[in-house]
Amino acid sequence: MTKPLEGIKIIDFTHVQAGPACTQLLAWFGADVIKVERPGSGDVTRNQLRDIPDADALYFTMLNSNKKSLTLDTKKPEGKEVLEKLIRESDVLVENFGPGALDRMGFSWERLNELNPKMIVASVKGFSDGHHYDDLKVYENVAQCAGGAASTTGFWDGPPTISAAALGDSNTGMHLAIGILTALLGRDKTGKGQKVAVSMQDSVLNLCRVKLRDQQRLERVGYLEEYPQYPHGEFGDVVPRGGNAGGGGQPGWVLKCKGWETDSNAYIYFTIQGHAWEPICKALGKPEWIDDPAYKTAEARQPHIFEIFKTIEAWLADKTKFEAVDILRKFDIPCAPVLTMKELANDPSLRASGTIVEVPHKKRGSYLTVGSPIKFSDMKPEVTASPLLGEHTDEVLASLGYSKQEIFNLREVKAV
Repeated sequence: MTKPLEGIKIIDFTHVQAGPACTQLLAWFGADVIKVERPGSGDVTRNQLRDIPDADALYFTMLNSNKKSLTLDTKKPEGKEVLEKLIRESDVLVENFGPGALDRMGFSWERLNELNPKMIVASVKGFSDGHHYDDLKVYENVAQCAGGAASTTGFWDGPPTISAAALGDSNTGMHLAIGILTALLGRDKTGKGQKVAVSMQDSVLNLCRVKLRDQQRLERVGYLEEYPQYPHGEFGDVVPRGGNAGGGGQPGWVLKCKGWETDSNAYIYFTIQGHAWEPICKALGKPEWIDDPAYKTAEARQPHIFEIFKTIEAWLADKTKFEAVDILRKFDIPCAPVLTMKELANDPSLRASGTIVEVPHKKRGSYLTVGSPIKFSDMKPEVTASPLLGEHTDEVLASLGYSKQEIFNLREVKAV
């Protein structure tokens, strides 16, 4: 089966998570992704949080599927020459170095454009160019704080809270992948390459747009009626932390189920939407609430929403989270069990859809990783193992026209 990105060659100068998440997605869809790594060490995540001695860590394997590994010392003239040849034959260069690193290597935008006017240069940044913090080094949690996620996450009587979801890293990589694909389509029309950049702060903020919405509403009316603080609590001049409240105006909360005393994840998320109020009342055995003026409208319910949640918890007390959801789904009530990583890893539906895949690896044996979250009618992306350090060096060099002797010579001077 021909994949949509077959024929697109990508130089992957990225490391850790944001950049590799971007290039891995493109590799799943058929791009020839060549990960350029430092000889002897490679991407730092090969060694981070290892669970098997002398084998690449899961941190690396789960972000670098379907790629080739080329070891190259770009500080040596011979290594620079190889990179120049690769640039001339490639479509995209993706990097997440610190500010100015490519320039110091001798590969400024002007030089790259000179070598290949059709080259798309895609960059992950901490902050956008010209931002007053654009010299700061940014990691996942830094981005969540800078992008507004942390200040609006958690409970109102506690500190800002970081999400376990990679809002700063993988999310930025997904945004950059969209930018690269857009630039490739643009190049088809203009014949020219261009620079594409996505900052981690901007990507987090893009996912926090409803909180920016709430900030403007708060400034206009002084309160936010869908937050748990309303109507009895006080609002300041910034969007508060809302606990487990829903962001779309439908009251929701994480509620205890049978076994919560010993199982820290025996919970469901339960959402009360206006159109679902009657089914909720029927499911709970509370038909009298349907037309009760104290409960009939969302506005009427909000002052005692936590009393309603307590009633629901009492109904949940003798039901596991799975039993509860199986009952509630029949009433078309928005809800879900709080699923653990173990439960997700063993979910047969996720295995069948390719969302969770088991991949054989030359050194690790089989390991679990995520597959493509994007599903196609005419294509099922295949996930293959991440490359060993330098595994494809000879192959890539040969494709650039180097002879066996020249490849041997490059190894002798330790340029590859």
